[in-house]
Amino acid sequence: METLLQVLRAAGETTRLRLLAILSESELSVSEITHVLRQSQPRVSRHLKLLSDAGLITRFREGSWVFYRLETRGPFGQLAHTLMDFLPPDDPVVMRDRERLADVRAERSELAAEYFKRNAAEWGQVRALYVSEKDVEAAVTAMVGDEKVSVLVDLGTGTAQMLELLAGVADTAIGYDTNHDMLNIARANLEQKGLSHCHVRYGDILSMPEPAGSADIVIIHQVLHYLDDPRSAVQEAARLLKPGGRLLIVDFAPHEIEALRERHAHRRLGFPRSEMADFVSAAGLEMAAVRDLAPGEDDTAQLTVSIWLAAKGAAGDALATPSRPGTKQSVKESA
Repeated sequence: METLLQVLRAAGETTRLRLLAILSESELSVSEITHVLRQSQPRVSRHLKLLSDAGLITRFREGSWVFYRLETRGPFGQLAHTLMDFLPPDDPVVMRDRERLADVRAERSELAAEYFKRNAAEWGQVRALYVSEKDVEAAVTAMVGDEKVSVLVDLGTGTAQMLELLAGVADTAIGYDTNHDMLNIARANLEQKGLSHCHVRYGDILSMPEPAGSADIVIIHQVLHYLDDPRSAVQEAARLLKPGGRLLIVDFAPHEIEALRERHAHRRLGFPRSEMADFVSAAGLEMAAVRDLAPGEDDTAQLTVSIWLAAKGAAGDALATPSRPGTKQSVKESA
């Protein structure tokens, strides 16, 4: 009972209720929170610590920045969201906070758009080399299936493309990346889409902050070819999986386009099936299915995109989801 009283006391103060309200809508840095609340940083930090200690909000570090968000897990995550249901939406203080929060979000979106504009040409050059992103997404969706899971983790999330695509299959979806500009884009994209159950965090694919056995699905989408040690990344992904959990990897089949190494920092020019099978086996997983999306005869693309689905434990065979009809590319599939 004393713990519950402590939590209720933490929430039962005007500034802290305002904090819970804005953090229920967006993850914010301390400087952004001070802008919204119009209070000093020391005062805001004191209130944030009380809420964090009570388990009502989550604190996470992104490089030299610290962000906060309403807690979504644990016994008091539900309580935090329930309290927000009783907050009058037409309260003048809450309304002013939401107006200033909208300004913060707009500034984020503007910064993200500027970064995307600066780099769009380079990304477009790479995307032109393989089958359309739409068809890759369709294949990914087919292999993941539509069965609802609790937690999905996307390693090297980039712009949060996979989180957006698979948001409907997970109660909570978390994307990790080490590029702060990409995280800003991802955060803005998710907020614009209203995907409040999807979050992004700073995290190294080779050393994730998530505990072992915490994820139902882990995605590694077009990341491994940038790494010096892709085998270790697969092992770290496997560590995150619950028994029966699935790992989905999207990358290129072997190719000889040296320009990708020279101009776009690709360490590896694709992965043969045998090598990926070794990665998966060494990580204690079972390969469930493989699909190759190859360019058509009349397609100007040059690269084949491969999708590997692996599972943790003896459930691997049952987790291979049949492909959906209507895929444009030639598709080779093995289980």
